[in-house]
Amino acid sequence: MEMRLVSEWLRVCTVREIPRQGSRVIDLAGTAVAVFRTAKDEIHAIEDRCPHKGGPLSQGIVIDDRVACPLHGWLIRLDTGHACAPDEGCARRYRIKVEQDELFIATDD
Repeated sequence: MEMRLVSEWLRVCTVREIPRQGSRVIDLAGTAVAVFRTAKDEIHAIEDRCPHKGGPLSQGIVIDDRVACPLHGWLIRLDTGHACAPDEGCARRYRIKVEQDELFIATDD
C-alpha cells in the first residue's frame, strides 16, 4: 500500500494586504496564526503566540527576519519560529506558498 502526503491549501489574502515589516492574523481551525511580510517581501507564518509567555507576536516589531515579542522583547526568527539566543523556545511554523500575489497556508501542518 502506497502512502502519500496530501496538502490542503487555504487562501489567506494577497501579499499586498500584509504591510511591509508588519503582519496579519488569520484563524486557522481555532489557532491564531500571524503571517508576516519582511522589508524584502519575504512571507512567513508562525503561531501568534510567543513561546515565552504567550504574547501576541503579530503586535511585535519586525526586524529583518525576526519579530520582537511586544511583552518582553524576545526575538523570534520568522523562518524557523525559534527564539534567538540566549532565549530558548519555538513558535509553531506553518508552510505557505505564494502564487501570483495570492497567499496560501497549508492546513495540514
